[in-house]
Amino acid sequence: MGILGKSFSVKVVDKVVVSAEEPWTDHWLSFTNLDLLVPPFNVSSFFCYNKPTDGSFPIMLDTLKASLSRALALYPPVSGDIAWNEAVGKNQIHCNNQGVDFIHAFADVELKELNFYNPDESVEGKLMPDKKRGVCAIQVTELKCGGMVIGIKFDHRIVDLYSANMFISSWADMTRSETTSIIPSFARSHMNPRSPTFYSSSIDDVFTLYDIPHSQPDEDQNHNEGDNILINRIYYIEGEQLKRLQVLASESGRRRSKLVAFTSYLWKELALSMEEAGNQNEVCNVAIAVDGRKRLSEGDGEEKEKLMDSHFGNVLSIPYGRKKSQDLNEMSLSNVATDVHEFLHIASRKDHFLDLIDWVEEQGPRPLISKAFARGEMSVMVSAGQRIHTKDEMDFGWGKFAFGSCHVPSERKDCFVMTLGSPTNNEDWVVYLHMPLKHMSFIEGHASHVFKPLNADYLKI
Repeated sequence: MGILGKSFSVKVVDKVVVSAEEPWTDHWLSFTNLDLLVPPFNVSSFFCYNKPTDGSFPIMLDTLKASLSRALALYPPVSGDIAWNEAVGKNQIHCNNQGVDFIHAFADVELKELNFYNPDESVEGKLMPDKKRGVCAIQVTELKCGGMVIGIKFDHRIVDLYSANMFISSWADMTRSETTSIIPSFARSHMNPRSPTFYSSSIDDVFTLYDIPHSQPDEDQNHNEGDNILINRIYYIEGEQLKRLQVLASESGRRRSKLVAFTSYLWKELALSMEEAGNQNEVCNVAIAVDGRKRLSEGDGEEKEKLMDSHFGNVLSIPYGRKKSQDLNEMSLSNVATDVHEFLHIASRKDHFLDLIDWVEEQGPRPLISKAFARGEMSVMVSAGQRIHTKDEMDFGWGKFAFGSCHVPSERKDCFVMTLGSPTNNEDWVVYLHMPLKHMSFIEGHASHVFKPLNADYLKI
């Protein structure tokens, strides 16, 4: 299945630690209650650049290191670690300026030869750093054509997509010797629970306590083998197809967003895949990540809005829908879209995020999890990134990127989908999928008119 890219090797040329420039102060930073909803795994992004018209790679590399040092001074948590703070008896972010591992590598491949469709072949273990310590690692890979790939990996407990983008765009600003467009805020008071705490029962429909299994059941030993193995693929969806899905999703008389239409379509495709495999009675969950920054600042004035816009950390809720595959297949796309709109509406209000902060406070130190992923059922989370990875923000001084995407590390065992803006056509989407092979194969066979494998020709590389 798919497109063949050129096989290539990657050699690590140098590895250094980049720390924040002076002055800096050793201090501890507490997690907010919304940070505590995030599991301890990594999130990654990579950005591909054509050969610049001027400037040598060694000079660009030195410039990146120098500007990274300045960026780390502005973002102390990124240069720190997560550790046990004896003074308070809990894990916190230790802003100790231990620095970020910065890897310089060389790949024996040209940018146009990379397999963009299959990041398991081209990105995983090659263009992405191996983060062995701290909360962040960076790899800058020089390509045979003179192009470059910047890969960056974060501990998800300190950043969501918005915060990661904030840091990378600030780093890019400083590399261009410009003043960064946003100054991050690490204030915690605006994320404190209310006194007394209270919350509506709707929170129980979104998150729950996580019962960590003591052992894996025998029948699940091969869950990540064969057709169940989780793989990564990247597609593009043409704007006309998105509009068609939006029209079909709006047939109930209410206009649905493209995100709701796409999520509804994907939900039905997964249900069809399950039914074809004989799993008519199994449940299929779909969740959508919702950023709460604008919602938490509603009605509180311009100052609170700016504070939330600059907040560095996690500000997410994950509402979801749960249905049996057979029921989904019998529903029209517009009816599915109505259900998606309704569960998404749960997290559309300021009160939801205030309630969520209070709910976490009442749970104490117990582990928490999105309810969509708590039962071991088929579940996929959709995250909208169309407005995040913008070409203008990720310009380090040698031109806008040819392509940028998230990357899901191989150790992630949850199904994840991210929608991104296209770097070549404003009407199109690029979609990153991390799902079982059997479902990916079904989607490619059944919905190839919608999901088209991403390639260098489409990216005009």
